[in-house]
Amino acid sequence: MDVSRTRARAPRAVALLAALGCSAVLVTGCTSESAPAGEREPATPAAVPLSSNDLQNAYQRVIKDVLPSVVQIQGTRDLGSGVVYDDNGHIVTNAHVVGDEKIFRVTTANSETPLTARLVYSYPEQDLAVVKLDRIPEGLKGARFGNSEKVEVGQIVLAMGSPLGLSSSVTQGIVSATGRTVSEGSSGGGTGATIANMVQTSAAINPGNSGGALVNLDGEVIGIPTLAAADPELGGSAAPGIGFAIPASMVKTVADQIIKQGRVTDSGRAALGITARDVVDDSFRPAGVAVVAVQPGGAAEKAGIRPGDVITRVGDIDITTITSLSEALARDRPGGRTTVTYTRDGTEQTVTVTLGAQ
Repeated sequence: MDVSRTRARAPRAVALLAALGCSAVLVTGCTSESAPAGEREPATPAAVPLSSNDLQNAYQRVIKDVLPSVVQIQGTRDLGSGVVYDDNGHIVTNAHVVGDEKIFRVTTANSETPLTARLVYSYPEQDLAVVKLDRIPEGLKGARFGNSEKVEVGQIVLAMGSPLGLSSSVTQGIVSATGRTVSEGSSGGGTGATIANMVQTSAAINPGNSGGALVNLDGEVIGIPTLAAADPELGGSAAPGIGFAIPASMVKTVADQIIKQGRVTDSGRAALGITARDVVDDSFRPAGVAVVAVQPGGAAEKAGIRPGDVITRVGDIDITTITSLSEALARDRPGGRTTVTYTRDGTEQTVTVTLGAQ
């Protein structure tokens, strides 16, 4: 799947979706006239439908609670969003939002006066970064991050950020899928990251939403909106209703390390420990990944993989490019075991590999 990062400007209308209550009256406890009184089944309480006002009130309550923790981040060239991570002025955002810059202007939902923030650390491998405010304004509070394992398809979610430069904007949708592995393009300022376990959502994710908040109706941030799917048939423009957010668990893992240690020391990402390049067949079609070098003591070397080998399969996944290799490895964890199929001098071989860490 092609994806595009989400930054830029220009307004777009947002429609509020409300669940409607049942129009029919449900009667419970009815019995047949012929049934003896002593044998009648106990009455079953009627289900109480959620009214449109109830849902609207839930939306407004969540927005009031979470939106003050969502900020706009402006560099010299690019604009995106961020989420206040704690009460000490740390803000988590996407690595592609900060790019190679160090100082930013940050605007909160409660003020039009920009604040200054400085980069703490950027981790492009997971497209996450942390910046810190030079001055903490009164009333600033960190958002609550939820448990990614409890995210389910069908949950109502709100996306908060600065799409197209419109600060403090909110769109709504549902969780469309979980566990997606998506690769971000490296052109146009993207990081080229391959990110596993992403949350797919139908909430509108537009340029400028990057680094903002995907929030459930309990007021918990369940993800950081990062990518929108691109439709090649539409000239690479964003495909409506298909956006992706980095799960809250990964956000917390990375942000906690950056805040405590100033960098990421445990990525939680599996690796073979190789330097590689794409190879093509006689028809110039992608045909595998050639090993250029192996890391001494790394997973590949321990399994007997050598420079010159061409990897064609990992587990049950065919490998045709470095991107497909990254996506296959993103499904595993360091220490996990998988099989790697490769060709050497025209002969196909398969070995079992204990994966290392990236």
